[in-house]
Amino acid sequence: MSSVSKNTILFLATSGFAGYIRVAPGTFGTLTGIPLAYLIGISGLHLGLMLLLIVITLSVMVAERAKGYFQREDPPEIVCDEVAGFCVAVFGLTPDWTNLILGFILFRFFDILKPFPIRTIEKRLSGGAGIVADDLVAGVYANVLLNIITVVRG
Repeated sequence: MSSVSKNTILFLATSGFAGYIRVAPGTFGTLTGIPLAYLIGISGLHLGLMLLLIVITLSVMVAERAKGYFQREDPPEIVCDEVAGFCVAVFGLTPDWTNLILGFILFRFFDILKPFPIRTIEKRLSGGAGIVADDLVAGVYANVLLNIITVVRG
């Protein structure tokens, strides 16, 4: 990843430059993740899991490189972590509009609220892993709740 250009890293880290939107960059970054989450969802469990792991790994690597360009530990412009977290939020569920919208709402709720241990993880980890890890946990929380809602909905 060391030969990847600065522009490519910033494009990926800001999810197509959505992270530069001044108001709610995380929300706009999450929106850019909808097509990717849909692709993962229609890929089947095994291929979908492989794609999800690639997204998470790339997000950590890209966030690590990009934070150096912004010269801050967790710059709001970096939103690839929101994309990865949202993909976790809807993973394993039918990628229909209901699940994508509910997953989006639940993921943003947990990502903004940061219930235990999300805030602790965010404070204890540094670098790309720290930028991405709290969003992954928010995604897990959203996924669990969305699965419960799906079961109750019948």
